[in-house]
Amino acid sequence: MPASGPAAAAAWGTSWAAEPPRPGSRLVSTEDTTARRSTDEHSSPTADRRRGPGRPDARARTDHRHRRAGRARPSLHRGADGAGDPYLPLAGNGGIDVRHYSLDLDYTPPGPDPAPLEGWLEGTATLTLTATQDLRSFNLDLRGLTATEVRVDGKPMSFAQEQGNELVVQPRPMLKTGRTVEVVVDYEGTTTRPLDLEGALYGWVTTRDGAMVTSQPDGAATWFPTSDHPTDKATYDFAITVPEGLVAVANGLLGGSRTADGRTTWWWDAPDPMAAYLATATVGNFELHEYTTASGVPVIDAVDADLPESASANLALTDEMMTFYEGVFGPYPFVAYGAIVDDDSVGYALETQTRSFFSRTAREGTVAHELVHQWIGDDVAVERWADIWHNEGWATYGTWLWNEEQGRATADEAFQAVMDRPATSDFWQLEIGDPGPLNLFHSAIYSRSAAMLHALRTEIGDDHFFTLTRTWLQEHAGGTASTQEYMEMAEEISGEDLDHFFEVWLFTPEKPTDW
Repeated sequence: MPASGPAAAAAWGTSWAAEPPRPGSRLVSTEDTTARRSTDEHSSPTADRRRGPGRPDARARTDHRHRRAGRARPSLHRGADGAGDPYLPLAGNGGIDVRHYSLDLDYTPPGPDPAPLEGWLEGTATLTLTATQDLRSFNLDLRGLTATEVRVDGKPMSFAQEQGNELVVQPRPMLKTGRTVEVVVDYEGTTTRPLDLEGALYGWVTTRDGAMVTSQPDGAATWFPTSDHPTDKATYDFAITVPEGLVAVANGLLGGSRTADGRTTWWWDAPDPMAAYLATATVGNFELHEYTTASGVPVIDAVDADLPESASANLALTDEMMTFYEGVFGPYPFVAYGAIVDDDSVGYALETQTRSFFSRTAREGTVAHELVHQWIGDDVAVERWADIWHNEGWATYGTWLWNEEQGRATADEAFQAVMDRPATSDFWQLEIGDPGPLNLFHSAIYSRSAAMLHALRTEIGDDHFFTLTRTWLQEHAGGTASTQEYMEMAEEISGEDLDHFFEVWLFTPEKPTDW
């Protein structure tokens, strides 16, 4: 568990004192009291792998490009079964670039007294994709659901489901490099409550009155066939049919709804490139609240009707927060924003693109955290999951800036609270620039990364630091970026040699004392 008491309260600001971070861009709710996995319990499989028995002089120039994964090597004319990320080897797929998903979903939740807690999902996913190599077969990620038919440009194709999460499609004739096709997959199955590597609920999480859909890092495959890695972004549209009286909430703009024969279809359009794990199709007893921010961004909040008003009261701060963060990062990057506050809980909050998800309550610090992620984590996504420090560090640092703006703890005070942790703490024993797949959501990924950003700001000065931040977002908008690219841009903009700085803060599993 994270530190508590005055130091922790200062580190997180008043509104976060009882709300430490956990899974992913996900922030833990107060219901989740399970201790985080420490590096003693689950040490990173990648820690110290390049250092051997002795650590080299940290001041030596170090190129961390070797830490980046190459794409998985495919066999001849077969797309690779993963995107080449060593943390999640089967996430994403090689040989294809998905441009658009059109998801037509029909869902029936289990009802008020289910035993077991299971729903039923039928779907038709239409993927517009381009072959990036000659392909006699290619893979899509699909887990826990059964594909019943696959068509490519309207023609039925042979397919198989392998390894529990790989849908292998055999197009005939072979797809040539550069060809764009429409792939339609019909699928169905029982929905449950899937768990990620850390044992947290994710993906399509069945509830009594619907479903919570929060898929970081690779849970999108639990509800639609996809290339489930941030490097393969696409645009989306959704048609979600549910029992009359329920509301289906997805990303982007609401296109409308229609009820017939006891069922309601909800249409949503998400025209901005989006990683699969950031898509949502959450279903529940929601009330929709709409307004427009001062900068003209349409907002749609979906709040569970069974929750007290206090659970969503902090959403009223979104407009003010957006004005503040647009001053830091630049214009809000998407066509819409909003929130989902469900009366059930997955134990965390998640920055589902354009519509952040909150379990049971939306606390002020969490509202700020997830809004920052729309710029850093969503618009600019990780190149690979080892780069997650940048997502979580900035979302955490962004809340420090907000708290300072509100007259609470300053960023300097929050930084000092982190640095007051003893050097012997497990918190410092993690290499945050390469934490390993079981430590993606370790507390250090949040607050040590935020402290690193503050230290960098102090090192290069405010002008260079905020120029770096805005330039980074502008140059990588709508795409992905790596740690190596960030380090290179920081040196370019500041004119300083920062190799030692980044080595100490990102790639040394001990408390920084000299940078």
